[in-house]
Amino acid sequence: MNEFSVPMALVDYLPVIFFAIASVILLRDLYNKMNKGAFALFSAGVIDVTLAGALKATWKLLYAAGTCNFEALDAMFFPVQSIGFLLAGVGILAMLLHRQTKAAVLSIVPPVFSGTFVFVGLMVAGLGILDAVLCVLSVKQKKPWLIAVFVLSFVCSLCMGYLSSQDFAEASMNWIAEGVNVVGQGTFLLGVVLLHKNGLADLSLGGKQA
Repeated sequence: MNEFSVPMALVDYLPVIFFAIASVILLRDLYNKMNKGAFALFSAGVIDVTLAGALKATWKLLYAAGTCNFEALDAMFFPVQSIGFLLAGVGILAMLLHRQTKAAVLSIVPPVFSGTFVFVGLMVAGLGILDAVLCVLSVKQKKPWLIAVFVLSFVCSLCMGYLSSQDFAEASMNWIAEGVNVVGQGTFLLGVVLLHKNGLADLSLGGKQA
């Protein structure tokens, strides 16, 4: 039996909100630097991630409130979020490469698999690409110390990948996971806000946009 409480479920919305705000800032600042394909991939990815997190938090809230156990909202979390992170990673990487390839799009289709390991791998890969590109942008803005912020966010995401394999029936494990997720998405938001304040929207990446 899962030990969820209403306060725990409400806290689960915080990292979702942090990520959503950071995503909106990035979408606005990077719009003029992306071709249509890259922007479509990136925007679809961050929307997937946000919806997956919001729906799982809603499942937890419904469960904690004794309304119902809407299992589908929990079951879809890893597949949708993992593919979303990979889409976002491929999209923002394409911004630096100034090109789109069919192979890049086809590589995001997940194999049929009954476990969560492959989805954790996709999530880590997508997050790694996303944070790596943001680190490159930090250097281009002459703010290399921001790399530490995005590295911390990525490390927290790796910890979430590990925690996902643990027993979440205990309330303590849920609180630990939520704490790590809040720190991870909070630092991600902090890094994006600092990039924005330092003129990310006006940063020139060089080269001709497609």
